[in-house]
Amino acid sequence: MAAKFSARQLLNRHGREPIIEVSGLKACYGERVVLDGVNLNIRRGETMVILGGSGSGKSTLLRHIEGLERPSGGSVRICGIDLAKATDQQLSALRRMMGVSFQSAAMFNSMTVGENVALPLLEHTDLAEPTIELMTKMKLQQVGLSGVEDLYPMQLSGGMRKRASLARALAMDPEILLFDEPSAGLDPVIAAGLDELILDLKGTFRITIIVVTHALSSAFRIADRMCMLYEGKMLAVGTVDEIRNHPHPRIHQFVNRIPSQPEPSSHRYITGF
Repeated sequence: MAAKFSARQLLNRHGREPIIEVSGLKACYGERVVLDGVNLNIRRGETMVILGGSGSGKSTLLRHIEGLERPSGGSVRICGIDLAKATDQQLSALRRMMGVSFQSAAMFNSMTVGENVALPLLEHTDLAEPTIELMTKMKLQQVGLSGVEDLYPMQLSGGMRKRASLARALAMDPEILLFDEPSAGLDPVIAAGLDELILDLKGTFRITIIVVTHALSSAFRIADRMCMLYEGKMLAVGTVDEIRNHPHPRIHQFVNRIPSQPEPSSHRYITGF
């Protein structure tokens, strides 16, 4: 009979090793190579920001860490377990360790905010309904949304929907929290508030946080370390200062927001008429 695993057992067994280990990861869709030999170790309790332009492979890397896609090559290990080789019990325990806040918030519009936040608890626990209701209110309170559980997502502003999505991601008290473009579509003030919330969560709960973004102001504020993807390859991994001052020309261009130069025209202009 296969052994059952809990998230806490997996963390304890893994000790001080990186909680996430990405080794030689390759992702292909047909003949198109999206990730090409990516290596990345993420330590328990740190905030890792994944930078890169559109089409660089950021969201694809995140989906592989979530276990939503199988690698074309290489591996992704969480707590030492290769996601592609994990048993059903191991995968279930690992997924309970993770909370995901999606770029679009991904709330169910036919359900109230409270019902959206409670959904993971209803699906993955045997808690009594009054306990779930209490925990739902607590999670909404953690993200600054007390008293909105009876509203519907469309009745919230964009920033409030992002916070409600985060409350749902926190419902199972995850060890790993993943954000896909958390500040996308938000005005600078609301985005700054979300940055502060991420910092507060890290300071309070010591969650391992992975953030995919191209918003540099947010990235520099919340990151412990950063990495830079370009055309499916990992260009660098380092602290904020190391990435800011990295000599690679593509990283320098991205960090300093230097526009690409247009390709020289191949047309010949004939004068003298």
